[in-house]
Amino acid sequence: MTEPVILLPGLMCDARLWAHQLLHLSQHRPVMVMQPTGASATDMAASLLDQAPSRFALVGLGLGGTIALEVLRRGLDRVSRIALLSTDPLPEAPQVAAAREARMVAARAGRLWQALAEEYPPADMANPEGTTARLREMAEFLGEGVFLAQSRAMQRRPDQQKTLRRAMLPALIMGGGSDTLVPPRRHEFVAKMMPFGRMKILEGAGHLLPLEAPEAVTAALETFLRGPMLLV
Repeated sequence: MTEPVILLPGLMCDARLWAHQLLHLSQHRPVMVMQPTGASATDMAASLLDQAPSRFALVGLGLGGTIALEVLRRGLDRVSRIALLSTDPLPEAPQVAAAREARMVAARAGRLWQALAEEYPPADMANPEGTTARLREMAEFLGEGVFLAQSRAMQRRPDQQKTLRRAMLPALIMGGGSDTLVPPRRHEFVAKMMPFGRMKILEGAGHLLPLEAPEAVTAALETFLRGPMLLV
């Protein structure tokens, strides 16, 4: 598979999230990271489609997975295969949206890192010290405005169940066994809805898989990207 691969980072993450994957996957194919821009998942997907090659493979985590699904809904014919990491295809539940609103208030009050620590509980992480250090680097670089815009996009994300059902392409659904934000049962739900979805759970890892289990994520993506395009 020589088509370009687009990596989409999660909430308050940038290319540093994909450092291991960029280093290794790019040895065999063109790989690029596209930073989400826009006020909603729809805007972010439209911006990506305007800039992306005519055909590409798509890998997204969290918010990046939300955008990937919207890209799939709008431009299915342009996506050769898709990998969804730590991705919830359902709209945000009211109680989760309310908790997110509180984190947004904290960020506006100058407590961005406190808000992000609540967003990504260290107790879920396989390597809390290393993961939170890298997350803090990215958050300080991106800033409060990005957090607020991306949080609102997650809060208002659409229901993508129809998109899942009509996605006739190779799909990898990957999650962390210790992820409380998008638990394994949600990944199982996604894999069952997608006609050619295959699930992989990384035990002991949480939500930020590329930081917590970089080698395992790279190996899984490499196998997936090398897989046949013929669907059976």
